[in-house]
Amino acid sequence: MAVAAPAPVSQGHVGRSLPKHHTMNSERALELARRTLDIEAQALLGVKVLLGESFARAVQLVLHCRGRVVVMGMGKSGHVGRKIAATLASTGTPSMFVHPAEASHGDLGMVTPQDVVLAISNSGESDELNVILPVLKRLMVPLLAITGRADSTLAQHADEVLSCAVEQEACPLNLAPTASTTVQMALGDALAVALLDARGFRPEDFARSHPGGSLGRKLLMHVRDLMRQGDSLPLVKADTTFSDLLRTMSNKGLGFAVVADGHGRALGIFTDGDLRRLIEAGHQGRELLALSAADVMRPNPRQVRDDALAVEAADLMEAHRITSVLVVDADARIVGALNTNDLMQAKVI
Repeated sequence: MAVAAPAPVSQGHVGRSLPKHHTMNSERALELARRTLDIEAQALLGVKVLLGESFARAVQLVLHCRGRVVVMGMGKSGHVGRKIAATLASTGTPSMFVHPAEASHGDLGMVTPQDVVLAISNSGESDELNVILPVLKRLMVPLLAITGRADSTLAQHADEVLSCAVEQEACPLNLAPTASTTVQMALGDALAVALLDARGFRPEDFARSHPGGSLGRKLLMHVRDLMRQGDSLPLVKADTTFSDLLRTMSNKGLGFAVVADGHGRALGIFTDGDLRRLIEAGHQGRELLALSAADVMRPNPRQVRDDALAVEAADLMEAHRITSVLVVDADARIVGALNTNDLMQAKVI
């Protein structure tokens, strides 16, 4: 009698059972989500009440640091530490993350006595951290700790301690770091905000460390970086004929022409809108051809300095509902022109 061959066994499932398929209970999912947010919100409020002089001393400790803030943490605390280091660095406090396990195998050489170490551990008993604490003491490196236990090994070695203690984790099993890591991250944010304020950190300083982002473009890009200049400017004289005025507008493609005096300062402007209004007012072609640029220009055109931020030019155009603006130097001489297309291409708006 023929014997059926055994079904092939997937190597990926050898020695373990297939996962059970569960159906999602929407009400249960929402209940747990709201409970999680409630627990984490209460944890933050609880830590807020505990903030005191230790936080102010921690800020002073970092302010007096002549080197960098070296952030350390294992596991989830390590992930939080990387974010805190990035936030500090982008807000005026030089910082970097060093993995504690790597530190004990050579990376501790990155830490100098001019630095401050910010160590994060909810239990305060992380073996990888604790093994390097005596070395930090011998190097006389100031130690700032974020921990949930004031009696922990980490807290006992620290110069200043910020408590991240929580009554319970948001995890239904009260095991996975959830509320505690939220508090750790919030304390890092609070530290960064207090430090940037103490340093007088300005939006321009923030933009310098974010040159590739939209904020960097808005706060670092100046009008002179974007303006059209030279032969692309639609400049005419006061006695320019109406037909030549229109020809200049058409050739330059900015939708306007600037009437300038002999010193390069603007006397007035004539736009596509002005032409439309003339025609709507009943002026005939022969009548218009007899006019000069001085006859049809509007005085006092909107101007912006070439050293102004590009975002200032965008605000000016938006406020006056115009699509172009003249660019002038410190002596009010015309040096360029800018329109909304230029700003959009540069992603300023």
